[in-house]
Amino acid sequence: MVAVVNSWNEIVPGHIHLREIAEQVKLGVTEAGGVPKEFHTIAVCDGMCQGHLGMQYPLPSRDVIADSIEIMVQSHRFDAMVLIPGCDKIVPGMIMAALRVNIPAIVLTAGPSLTGKYGEIDVITTTDIREFAGRAQKGEITMEELQRMEEAAIPSAGTCAMMGTANTMSCLAEVLGLTLPGCATALAVGSKKKRMARLTGNRIIRLLEAGITPRDIVTRSALENAIAASMALGGSTNSVLHLMAIAHEAGVKLQLEDFDRISRQVPYICNIKPSGRYALADLDEAGGIPAVLKTIEPHLQKDHLTVTGRTLIENNADIVPPENDVIFPLERPKRAEGGIAILRGNLAPDGAVVKQAGVKPSMYVFQGRARVFHSMEDASEAVSNDKIAEGDVIVIRYEGPRGGPGMREMHMTTSLLVGRGMDEKCALITDGRFSGSTRGPCIGHISPEAAAGGPIAIVEDGDGILIDIPNRRLELLVDDETIRRRLSSVQLLKKPRSGVLAKYAELVTSADKGAVLVTKESQSEEEKK
Repeated sequence: MVAVVNSWNEIVPGHIHLREIAEQVKLGVTEAGGVPKEFHTIAVCDGMCQGHLGMQYPLPSRDVIADSIEIMVQSHRFDAMVLIPGCDKIVPGMIMAALRVNIPAIVLTAGPSLTGKYGEIDVITTTDIREFAGRAQKGEITMEELQRMEEAAIPSAGTCAMMGTANTMSCLAEVLGLTLPGCATALAVGSKKKRMARLTGNRIIRLLEAGITPRDIVTRSALENAIAASMALGGSTNSVLHLMAIAHEAGVKLQLEDFDRISRQVPYICNIKPSGRYALADLDEAGGIPAVLKTIEPHLQKDHLTVTGRTLIENNADIVPPENDVIFPLERPKRAEGGIAILRGNLAPDGAVVKQAGVKPSMYVFQGRARVFHSMEDASEAVSNDKIAEGDVIVIRYEGPRGGPGMREMHMTTSLLVGRGMDEKCALITDGRFSGSTRGPCIGHISPEAAAGGPIAIVEDGDGILIDIPNRRLELLVDDETIRRRLSSVQLLKKPRSGVLAKYAELVTSADKGAVLVTKESQSEEEKK
C-alpha cells in the first residue's frame, strides 16, 4: 500500500493544481501493481504571510508537517509513499518525515509557475512586486501600475517563478536524489509535470521492490552535493536551516562550517532571479538541475545513490554542459564564490548567514551605525517614513526561532530598502530570517538570538557595526569591557506566546542548528558537548 501524501489546497497558488497531479501519481502506482491511498497535509504560503503576525507560523509548520506525516504513515503501516510538496516549508517538512519513517519514498515537487510579463518587463516575479512597492511609495510608479504588475506576477498555478525558498528546496530535493531527474524545474502546468507524476507512481513500486529507503539516499555525500548545488544556484538562505534539519533527521552532523567551506569552492553560476535575470522556466529550458549538476560535476561527491537506483553522476552521464546566459560555465562564473556565506564575530559568535549573491560588490564591506528595532513592523515603518539615513545598519532583534517566536522573514523591510534604492547606502542585520526572494546587504540567522541572550540583544542606537563578507566577519565595534557590562545587565524581552507558538518556543533550537525541535533534555546534552 502506497501513501500519496498531497499538500493540495485552494488557498496557495503553488498547491492549487496538486489534486490533478496526485491523480496521475495514483494512476502510475496502480499501473505498476500497487494500491495508492491519498491523504493531505497543511501547506502555508510564506508570501501570503508577509507583513503581519501570520509570518510566525510558516517555520513551525515545517515540523508540524513532518509530525503529521509520521503519525499517519506509522499509524496505518504504509509500505511506501510519494510526497507531493510545493511551497517553502512543505518540501523540507515532507523530506524530514520521509527520513523519520524511512520507508521507500519519492518526492514529486509542484513545479514553478509560468513567467510573469508586464509591458516591456519580460520577467516579473513576486520579488519585483515587493520591491516595486517601495518605488510606489516614492512616487516613481502609480498604485494602478503596481496593481497591474501584481496581477501579472503569477500567471498560473505553481511556485513563485524565481529562486526563492520553494524552488530552491525543490531543486535540492532533486539534488538529494529524492525525485526523478528533471522534476524540480518541470513547470506546474503542461504535460511534462503530469508525465513526471505518472512515472513517479511507477517508480515507487520499483523502489519498494529494491528496498531502497530515504536514509540510503540522504547521506553526508548527498547533503554536501545539495549544499554545492545551492551555492551554484544562488539559492535561498532558508536552505541552510532546512538542510540542517534534514541532516538532523538523517543522523548526519552538518555544521555552518560545511556551508562556508563549500561556498568557497563552488561558484555561483545560475543567472536566476532574485539575484539574476531569468525565471525558473528559463532554467528548465536551459536543461534544469541535470545541466547545473553537469556543470559543477567536478565539485560533486560521486558515491551518492538516488531514487533511480543509480548515482547522481550516473543519472547525468549523457548530459552536455550548456552554453547559454542562464547557466554560466565554471571557468566564467557569475560570482567566484557560492551564493551564501557564513559570517562570525562578536555580534554572531555562533554564526550568521548572508546571500552574498544578492549583495552588490560595493556593499561587501560596510561599516555603519546601529538603528535598533524590536520588530519588523517598527523597522518597516521607519524606512517608509524616511527615518533611515545613509550609513545606518538596521538591527531587528527578538525575531529568532524562540524570540519571535517562529523566526519571521524580514522581507517587508528588505524589499522597501531595495525598492527605495537604499541597498547601497544601508544594511540590515537580524536574528530573524529572510525570504528566498530577498536581495541586498541583509544578514540573518544571527546566533545566539536576542531571546537567548546573544550579543545582538545589547546593541544600542549609534553603535558601530562592521559587515565584512570577504573576511566573513560581523562585528559590534564596542570595546570588550562595555560588551561584558551590557551582557551582565541586559533585560531580555519576552514576547507574548500562546498555542502552538508557545510549544514551539519551548522546544526549538538555535538557527545555527537548523531550528529543529528537540526536548529540553536533548538540548542540555547538546550544550554539554
